[in-house]
Amino acid sequence: MPIYEYECKKCKKYFEVWQKITEEPLKICKECGGELLKLISESSFILKGTGWYVTDYAKKEKDKKDKNSKEKDKDIASEKA
Repeated sequence: MPIYEYECKKCKKYFEVWQKITEEPLKICKECGGELLKLISESSFILKGTGWYVTDYAKKEKDKKDKNSKEKDKDIASEKA
């Protein structure tokens, strides 16, 4: 469940709340009754490791392109002969 950050416009209190993605954002401060602002914060999601994209996706795509270009070269060579 994600953690959302809020700040009260009136009393400037800052707090975090665990909420489901489907839940409505909080609107009223429990301390003073002021309007709450939902803050945008950095994600803690980090991709680590060597070649996450390169080894998983790019190589397969590159192999497809190389195979297709070789097939086209063969077709062109056979047409010329």
